Amino acid sequence: MWFKTFSRISRVNYVRSNVGLGFWGRWYSRTAEEGKQFAALWGNGDYGRLGLGDLNSQWRPVVCSAFDKDSLLAIACGGAHTLFLTETGRVYASGLNDFGQLGISEDENYMMEPVEVSGLHKEIKQISAGYSHSCAITVDGELYMWGKNSNGQLGLGKSAPKVVPQPIKVDSLTGITVKMVALGSEHTIAVTDEGVALSWGGGGFGRLGHGYQSSLLGFLRSSSEYIPRLIKMLEGVKVKNVAAGLLHSACIDENGSVYIFGERAINKVGFGKSKGATMPSIVTELPISQDVACGGYHTCVITSGGKLYTWGSNENGCLGIGCIDVVHQPERVQGPFSMHSVYKVSCGWKHTAAISEGHIFTWGWGGSHGTFSVDGHSSGGQLGHGTDVDYIEPRMVEFSNNVKAIQVSCGFNHTAAILQYY
Repeated sequence: MWFKTFSRISRVNYVRSNVGLGFWGRWYSRTAEEGKQFAALWGNGDYGRLGLGDLNSQWRPVVCSAFDKDSLLAIACGGAHTLFLTETGRVYASGLNDFGQLGISEDENYMMEPVEVSGLHKEIKQISAGYSHSCAITVDGELYMWGKNSNGQLGLGKSAPKVVPQPIKVDSLTGITVKMVALGSEHTIAVTDEGVALSWGGGGFGRLGHGYQSSLLGFLRSSSEYIPRLIKMLEGVKVKNVAAGLLHSACIDENGSVYIFGERAINKVGFGKSKGATMPSIVTELPISQDVACGGYHTCVITSGGKLYTWGSNENGCLGIGCIDVVHQPERVQGPFSMHSVYKVSCGWKHTAAISEGHIFTWGWGGSHGTFSVDGHSSGGQLGHGTDVDYIEPRMVEFSNNVKAIQVSCGFNHTAAILQYY
């Protein structure tokens, strides 16, 4: 998510919803080009964030037909927008554009179908979407950012405008090769090709890892970081993976150690007192790890052995451990992952998705009880199971039997996947 992508697909029993035909309503025949990668999206459809040409929410996955003639490499879900990366290195966007996060112009408030992002004249190798900002990394490691910049989250300097509607290169990183970037709600974390960790944007709650402390009244004493700044506590540590959530961040070093920082996140899960929460702290309870994702108030880690651990706030069952209790230490997610390895994980605000054996599993907030509903219509569907029911354990999302999942991305309350024909 905005908070931070193989095998056969099997079937499970399910009840079809009359909300829409979903995947089956816009499916392709088995004669489709083998190896082609395409996007399927589901969940809240407000502002056209699903890129399906309308504002309808989808309770089951629907193929994005805008890329019938293209093969997609990656997808990234933000707060209410989505980025698409084609195999040829071009970036497209759909959804809300109130802060220029689509990278097209300020004239359009939203787009229901993917439109190409303006001004990216180099081939792009990676994309990332925050709550209201976006970024792209070129094949030669240059970083371009656009969207909301109220707290310096674009890293363009203090004099930069609060809204940047088209991609701008982060000039302060000239000469530095950027390898990976994760966007949170109002902050950004990056890793260079040498494993150096940088952060910028809103510094509240210690999510930048620079050791900012709050006053006795709880107000932040320091301002935002407007250009990329080295995370001093991680100097000398070679970072290989980063994730950014709502109010916390995490990273993994070359040895598989997990670091987490952010006052609220650490206070809730007991990895330290607030004094140390604003600087990276090692999560010693975890085995050697390879991937990490941050959500609203929860964190997920995949170990080198493919085991999935989660902890933090567990509203709506987003930890997938069979209950809704807050978990203060990493706990392994069992169920379908007891016998099979987890390949990739992504966190939304209060829902989670993972890939195992080519299948996508989702759990957590489904939009139950009309949370954030408008005129009685649920804003749910982000789990892709045909209802707005919460699930406290992983449940497989139903697809055709001739595709496998390559990547999954969770937005605030929508989800997207890159699938491949085989």
